[in-house]
Amino acid sequence: MDCILKYFLNLSETQIKQFEQLGVLYPEWNEKINVISRKDIDNLYPNHILHSLSIAKFLSPVAGSTFLDMGTGGGFPGIPLAIMFPDCQFHLIDRIGKKIKVATAIAQEIGLKNVTFQHGDIGECRNKYDFVVSRAVMRLDELVPLIRKNISNVGKNSYQNGLICLKGGNLEEESVGVNYPVIDYSITEFFNEPFFETKKIVYVPM
Repeated sequence: MDCILKYFLNLSETQIKQFEQLGVLYPEWNEKINVISRKDIDNLYPNHILHSLSIAKFLSPVAGSTFLDMGTGGGFPGIPLAIMFPDCQFHLIDRIGKKIKVATAIAQEIGLKNVTFQHGDIGECRNKYDFVVSRAVMRLDELVPLIRKNISNVGKNSYQNGLICLKGGNLEEESVGVNYPVIDYSITEFFNEPFFETKKIVYVPM
């Protein structure tokens, strides 16, 4: 939890409590349904919650902005971002029902009012959003065609609507087939933790 407070100084009491609750609820649920590697659950805050919140350093959305978290798994990056941006709306989708079950239960237990959930494939989601977010779901050249239909053409933020995803490693090969600009930022611009040395935010405006 200290790493969250280190980089986000203006959290409300409600946000601090919700982030603290994640540190209790995720390990409890992970014992029943494995949504985070059991070897990695001790690194929940830096490797999962703070990683998700790097998007909050990249983008400060206006109230009413909408997000689709494609392949959310146990709720990353959607749940941390929903805590950070209570005036925005988040829809979290995943094909694996037990993972959506965990994310739904955790959101309910911490009192999140700005999230909805869908157990299904991205092809079943036809709604449009300002931004699609994802965390290491699939190759960029496979992801972009799947979510293009979900990007609204009515923008309201300083950044053009599009895809914001969290990735690691070399992106050149999987960016070749993408017919939009691919802009990447090293997360070490925002957080100076060793875990983020190879991690990037990738922004694809559409």
